[in-house]
Amino acid sequence: MQSWQPYGWPGVWSSCLGLWWMPDELYFEEGDIIYITDMSDTNWWKGTCKGRTGLIPSNYVAEQAESIDNPLHEAAKRGNLSWLRECLDNRVGVNGLDKAGSTALYWACHGGHKDVVEVLFTQPNIELNQQNKLGDTALHAAAWKGYADIVELLLAKGARTDLKNNEKKLALDMATNASCASLLKKKQGTDIVRTLSNAEEYLDDEDSD
Repeated sequence: MQSWQPYGWPGVWSSCLGLWWMPDELYFEEGDIIYITDMSDTNWWKGTCKGRTGLIPSNYVAEQAESIDNPLHEAAKRGNLSWLRECLDNRVGVNGLDKAGSTALYWACHGGHKDVVEVLFTQPNIELNQQNKLGDTALHAAAWKGYADIVELLLAKGARTDLKNNEKKLALDMATNASCASLLKKKQGTDIVRTLSNAEEYLDDEDSD
């Protein structure tokens, strides 16, 4: 049995039996992918398939189906846009963490899949600055792999440049090419100017008092 993750939706199952339907139960066919969204009841789990939500006997899932951990992460790693869209359509949590503590966005950036990153950005409340167990963010990953186009997307979306990983390295420290480094330096310089400007305004306000 797979170990379920505490964030987002726990997992996805691929069915291997034929037609199955009863009132209040989820209808699915052989080969369909079922996204498990609630396991709080030991006998009946809630799942989603092709955008439909219903109940599934837990013993059926445990005995007759093959599990796939973190489907959104797998889709993001592979750059599989159609699977990624299917996961999102079936309410897989966009900010779920895998065993490494990474999000799907992290893996999309790590793999250089710009189209996947753009789709993930359309999701409300997506977390840009989640740090995994190594302390790395999606920005660290994109900078380290040298994907300047993705670094630019992340910065435009508001990704933080001041977060350090467990080795005390910023994304700038991880940059492996001049394009990424230039984008990060420019952003950090803008942030410093903005911070100084805010500080000056604060001091002016104090003086006026």
